[in-house]
Amino acid sequence: FFHLAEIKLTKNLTDEVMETRTIDICRPPVRNRPEVEGEIKHLVSPGDVITKDPGYMRGHGTYSEGDNLYASVAGAVEKVNRVICVRALKSRYQGDVGDVVVGRVAEVGQKSWKVDTNSRLDSVLQLTLVNLPGGELRRRSAEDELLMRDYLKEGDLISAEVKSIYTDGALALHTRSLKYGKLGQGVLVKVSPSLIKRRKTHFHALPCGASVILGNNGYIWLSPVLVEGDPVENTGGFVQDLDPVTLSDREVIARLRNVIIALAENKVILFDTSITCAYDISLQYNCKDLLKSEIKEEIAVLTFHQLELQGS
Repeated sequence: FFHLAEIKLTKNLTDEVMETRTIDICRPPVRNRPEVEGEIKHLVSPGDVITKDPGYMRGHGTYSEGDNLYASVAGAVEKVNRVICVRALKSRYQGDVGDVVVGRVAEVGQKSWKVDTNSRLDSVLQLTLVNLPGGELRRRSAEDELLMRDYLKEGDLISAEVKSIYTDGALALHTRSLKYGKLGQGVLVKVSPSLIKRRKTHFHALPCGASVILGNNGYIWLSPVLVEGDPVENTGGFVQDLDPVTLSDREVIARLRNVIIALAENKVILFDTSITCAYDISLQYNCKDLLKSEIKEEIAVLTFHQLELQGS
């Protein structure tokens, strides 16, 4: 027990009768849960027994007392060999190598940029890991360092891939492929990283007529679909299209944004199929009506049932 506390509780407001009770404030009650078997995951809350097997080692989000291993955070249990950890359901983004992320440039430094990727520390994008105009391959010179702000400055949005992770937990990014780089006109939507489904590709051209980048860090980028042969396509962001976006494209992007918010608020996993299903369901409503809580919930429920029928 941490300590004892005396709390006065009002029993009857009219007679102003007060009574004092002594209650025990302690750690959350321990509830027995099934032990981890194989790769099966299950949800736990703080204080739950994960396993009573002393052969397992303690990982992140756990603590041990005696031979028992307990959860210290609410989340999903993950087992790697003999190490058990709990991945929190709601937390800052913790990147893995190969993740696709969308971020905002926070600072231009010496030979590198600091990028906000919704993680605990700002990510780092080195000048040597950025494509040069036209995909040119050569050593970076002092002139390139002086022109860093001409390419990326504070506030710019970029798409990138996690190259490695530093010892302090900061992410090292790269944009060596021309599909990554500076983002042009579009809308940024922020959701919980736990709602983004890991897929082979996170760049999608949706049938509704918009492009979406589903960043593993919870940042989603919506933009008009580029026409094949467009000079802006696959330029790494060095060529920007600043022409006005058509009204029809703006309506599609606005509807997509409202649909994604509806799914995120109702904890529906986000990937290309779920977003497309929700978009099709939302067509029966006006775009502005998608901001109403009851319609958000209805779209999320119908989308969930449709995904179950499809086996997604």
